[in-house]
Amino acid sequence: MAHKTTDPAALFFPGRSWAGQLLRLFGWRIEFSGLPGRQGVIAVYPHTSNWDFPVGLLAKWALGLPVRFWAKDSLFRTPLLGPFMRWVGGIAVDRSAAHGLVGSTVQQMQAARQQGEWFWLALAPEGTRRPVPGWRSGFYRVALGAQVPLGVASLDYGRRVVRLTDFLTLSGDEAQDLTRIAACLEGVRGFNPAAAGPVRLV
Repeated sequence: MAHKTTDPAALFFPGRSWAGQLLRLFGWRIEFSGLPGRQGVIAVYPHTSNWDFPVGLLAKWALGLPVRFWAKDSLFRTPLLGPFMRWVGGIAVDRSAAHGLVGSTVQQMQAARQQGEWFWLALAPEGTRRPVPGWRSGFYRVALGAQVPLGVASLDYGRRVVRLTDFLTLSGDEAQDLTRIAACLEGVRGFNPAAAGPVRLV
């Protein structure tokens, strides 16, 4: 586990009370105790429904976290949706040229560390709401390459809890690291449980 290096209270950003109120109105609560540093990656699981994005976004706003995320570039091309996606932290990704994305993101995180800037990247490793045989490896390769903590976030529709309390330091041993990640997600149920992908890289 990655140890908290700073008082968690100092890592909270001014949140939006209405976002937290909306989550509570729909029966959700958040479990969160702070971030372990200014840079890192968050793996968000599971991703089985269109509801995952608004729930996750409300949680981000309620906590006031400086979290960005990858999204397909087509979402940024429309006049209204594009500016909104950038405003909420979206980073446009051209999937036809994604081979350089991990390397460029690692460089950006390393630069952010040198400059003392915030750069947390949240990714849904399944990459789609449809059933998949496993997780895409981008989240793992960015966290390992940039040598930053990996947060394990869950959207548990069974308990109506958004949870971000587990932060891991990756060893580079994929089997061992994925076992630790899976342990953090034990018992978590997505909106459509049958569509949740197994915790393994493909």
